[in-house]
Amino acid sequence: MTAATPLSVDMGLSVEKMEKVAFILKTTAHPTRIAIVQLLAAHDNLSVTDISERLNVEQSLLSHHLSGMKLKGILSSFREGKNIFYSLKMREVIDVIQCLAACTFL
Repeated sequence: MTAATPLSVDMGLSVEKMEKVAFILKTTAHPTRIAIVQLLAAHDNLSVTDISERLNVEQSLLSHHLSGMKLKGILSSFREGKNIFYSLKMREVIDVIQCLAACTFL
């Protein structure tokens, strides 16, 4: 039995770029999170209530996704009165999702 050999195809990705893409994919690897990114890509910022209504997702579940994405640096937020507004902080996420959307096998 031979040892597995590493993939030898050079796709032009630096280690730094591969790590960043892997981070983005891991952090957004859920349909609700991808929908959040798409929604926030189209709007400067939205309140949790706005996002919940537009995606038809319960606020408690949505808040879990939003806070996790904020902790990872994908989103930013600010409070205005009783409302918390979210926006995309790491805009590169849009590029990664657009690349995946363009894949012919999906």
